[in-house]
Amino acid sequence: MPVRILGLDPGLRHTGWGVIEKENTRLRFIAAGVINPDETRSLSDRLAELYEQLHQVIENFSPDEAAVEETFVNKNPTSTLKLGQARGVVLLVPALKGLRVAEYTPNQIKKMIVGAGHADKNQVDMMVRTLLKTVPEHIPPDASDALAIALCHGFMRQTLGGLVRR
Repeated sequence: MPVRILGLDPGLRHTGWGVIEKENTRLRFIAAGVINPDETRSLSDRLAELYEQLHQVIENFSPDEAAVEETFVNKNPTSTLKLGQARGVVLLVPALKGLRVAEYTPNQIKKMIVGAGHADKNQVDMMVRTLLKTVPEHIPPDASDALAIALCHGFMRQTLGGLVRR
């Protein structure tokens, strides 16, 4: 039976999302995009906008599971805090919809997709397009990253026998 996976690359300015379907070893691109909350609005309004749009993505594509990239620490503590708040929303929405939510570090994702934990964005994007042959040519980098997160989860859930803990 196929499993539909939502990959999420959290950010307050740009949250990438990507949906794939995996059945045994077969991978299929479903959709991808970026949520861009209005930067002129207050922080709370931007978080609410992120919540609403992510809720709509889940409603539109009905994923079975979700995977989120873990936060890395910025040099700027204020930026790190804001990213953490956006990441909290990104973790919350699928959990409230009853989805299993897995988390992966950037190095885990790169190693799983490219084979090297310190691969650059171009290498990751190239492998996403190789693995998911029908990805549109001009998707934003945040959406490509989200697809990589979904792929990583697809491979990891297979390794773990499909058992992913919340």
